[in-house]
Amino acid sequence: MIKATNIHKKYGPLEVLKGVNLHIKKGEVIAIVGPSGTGKTTLLQILGTLDKPSTEHKHSLTINGTSLEKISDKSLSKFRNTNIGFIFQFHQLLPEFTALENVCIPAFIARKNKKETEQKAAKLLDYLGLSERISHKPNELSGGEQQRVAVARALINDPAVIFADEPSGNLDSKSAENLHHLFLKLREELGQTFVIVTHNSKLAAMADRTIEMKDGAILDTHKQ
Repeated sequence: MIKATNIHKKYGPLEVLKGVNLHIKKGEVIAIVGPSGTGKTTLLQILGTLDKPSTEHKHSLTINGTSLEKISDKSLSKFRNTNIGFIFQFHQLLPEFTALENVCIPAFIARKNKKETEQKAAKLLDYLGLSERISHKPNELSGGEQQRVAVARALINDPAVIFADEPSGNLDSKSAENLHHLFLKLREELGQTFVIVTHNSKLAAMADRTIEMKDGAILDTHKQ
């Protein structure tokens, strides 16, 4: 599913990633843990194609059978939209749009049929227990509800993998627990692959594997 080899990242003289190698199988739930400033989010952004590795080192990144090192920016954007879903700590929902409209945005960017997209978005929101909230705007939803809308948005294009950056970091403990169980449900029922950066020890413990980072490198990998 995902194979990354010799991933380096520098910002000026600061070396944030120091030759990371990673292999993730389809249907795995992976937690990336470690102290703040150790390169977890940078790695997630590179794996998710939001950023690029430093080019002075030979490297490779393959997702879902597609090699991404030499792909054009336009093709990369299209690949990202159709193959990758994102969930962020602060939801990143557009405040002027309803829950349904927010979920539809990635599919509209991919120029998918409006009616079919809205029907699929409504089904996803229903699946996530939000059928009564589809017409509500983000400021009318609880934090947990907003995050479930973000999950539905991440799923709308049937991505090969979902990358999540501290997805429960802004939720109360009950909402966080519900979100964690939702990830496992999506893996069991839809075969969804998740790569999650987290400081939440309970979420990390629920993952199939925990990848521990320190000083820009993978320190250890634990199977649960």
